[in-house]
Amino acid sequence: MPELPEVEVLRRSLERPLIGDRFEAVSVHFPTLREPLCKRRLRRLEGHTVTSLRRRAKYLLIDASGGETLVLHLGMSGRLTLVDRAAPREDHEHLGFELASGRRLRFRDPRRFGVAFVASTEDLGRDRHFRHLGVEPLSPAFDGDLLAGLARGRRAPIKSFLMDASLVVGVGNIYASEALHRAGIHPRRSVARIAHRRFDVLAEAVREVLGDAIEQGGTTLNDFADGEGNSGYFQVSLDVYGREGEACPAGCGYRIRRVNISNRSTYYCPRCQR
Repeated sequence: MPELPEVEVLRRSLERPLIGDRFEAVSVHFPTLREPLCKRRLRRLEGHTVTSLRRRAKYLLIDASGGETLVLHLGMSGRLTLVDRAAPREDHEHLGFELASGRRLRFRDPRRFGVAFVASTEDLGRDRHFRHLGVEPLSPAFDGDLLAGLARGRRAPIKSFLMDASLVVGVGNIYASEALHRAGIHPRRSVARIAHRRFDVLAEAVREVLGDAIEQGGTTLNDFADGEGNSGYFQVSLDVYGREGEACPAGCGYRIRRVNISNRSTYYCPRCQR
């Protein structure tokens, strides 16, 4: 599933070509996504100009004049790309937005776990998709003090804690494993047994891992691509994820192990992470 860096890469790739363009027509070809597409609400965008592109957790937000926001979640296999309006419709192309520039913003999702809807920009924070979400890990508020405060009174494994979207958004399975390795923290360690200074190190590691992934265009593990169809390259830089049995890149002489935590494969070094 595309995580925070992939959605941020997508946002950045679409920001320049989309801002200032105008939605002329909306076409719903297959309405059966995780939540059925509502053509009537999506057509509220028609005639309005794109004013900004934002990201909240793993959602891409495309704001339009008239106070409406197009909300998109890629699910497991969604792709959002800009193509010429005359480009043939692809298999699994659920949704298309024809633009005044002569292009089409195309959303396709073979596995149909994606989400697309239009909501009032002003009321977005109260929408059921967003009101439960925690802090953004790339925001100024995200630091060791914040993590220590969120962990107070909890005993969950630190890996599960990092992936709890009601606490911190967008740190999915891949990046949680990578950040914990950089911070030298065992993924099964209880948050109740982590010192404040370790939370400082962990917060910095999370920011670094996400930042590095964004700079390298995201992680391609299936079929993620940005708005121009380009794949990401952070996968080749992963230190532990998917590397069970390989030597730890820190040169400690141990090999990467895999365990299941909350039914998710988790990779770590038994020497560097205690």
